[in-house]
Amino acid sequence: MATIKDVARHANVSFTTVSHVINETRPVAVETAERVRAAISELGYLPSDVARALKSKRTRIVGMIVTTSTNPFFAEVTGGVERACFARGYSLMLCNTDDVEARLDGYLDTLFAKRIDGLVVMTTNASQGFLRRLVDIERVPVVAIDAAPGTARTVVNDDSDLGGRLVGRFLAERGFTRIGCLAGPEGHPRVRERLGGFTRALGDAGLSLDPALLLHAPMTIEGGSRTASVLASLPADRRPDVLFCFNDLMAIGALRAAHDAGLRVPDDLSIVGYDDIEFASHTIPPLTTVRQPTVDIGGSAARLIIDHLETGGALPPALSLPPSLVVRGSVRERASAPQPT
Repeated sequence: MATIKDVARHANVSFTTVSHVINETRPVAVETAERVRAAISELGYLPSDVARALKSKRTRIVGMIVTTSTNPFFAEVTGGVERACFARGYSLMLCNTDDVEARLDGYLDTLFAKRIDGLVVMTTNASQGFLRRLVDIERVPVVAIDAAPGTARTVVNDDSDLGGRLVGRFLAERGFTRIGCLAGPEGHPRVRERLGGFTRALGDAGLSLDPALLLHAPMTIEGGSRTASVLASLPADRRPDVLFCFNDLMAIGALRAAHDAGLRVPDDLSIVGYDDIEFASHTIPPLTTVRQPTVDIGGSAARLIIDHLETGGALPPALSLPPSLVVRGSVRERASAPQPT
């Protein structure tokens, strides 16, 4: 394997000149720099990342702690982080934690031992101790995704209040009155925001959400299926005619629950999701949902960190990206008017 001294001999320059060309630490004559680059190419020389990091005091590595990258929403956001890092010449070091406290703390220590330049965190149920540790980190810029304001020095989210309002207005315009809601865990910041926007939009239309038709559950297929089964089993006059599920996994579970209960979607029960993961357009019927700009959320988090590293500019406390409503086949064109009793 070629060394920097081999390149220097081949280009007939000093090895310090080769170093200056590689690291761009001092101007070098154009002809000399071209000769060095030609020698590097001919010899197949690869500069040591460790050596370059020691010189620049940068590793060009961004760390990321995520609940699980197998969840489609998390996977799409992670893909956005990775692509933005790659485009700027940075590598991404990814750690899956399953929100296990020991793994959260352990991976954080590991990433710092690897001398990461910045950190992205996307975790749903971290303890207050871990969250306080994030806020106190000063050695590298930290950006949290899908988190409450103040979780880290910078937070990047979709505008979940707007997302909830989009669904509320849409259902009111379609004429729905018996509206059910499968929300995620009550303490989750995105759940609170989505629910707040949703109920306000219903109120603006003269509607209200029956507390008996609002259920909280894990934001998983199983969580959606289990809670939707409860509502699907209600007598027809008490059963909701539409369900707003707080993510697409819950909505997929609700589709299964409706099928198991003998209900037709959308004729007997309409279903709306949130996220617009790739699977959403392939369900039967295709899922009406709120599209989160997942790739942009991840990419924005990475770019904020890299811009801060390279320009020294201040990080904003928060960045909120607007979602949009995607109308497909899981919601009736127009709900039937309530029958007189």
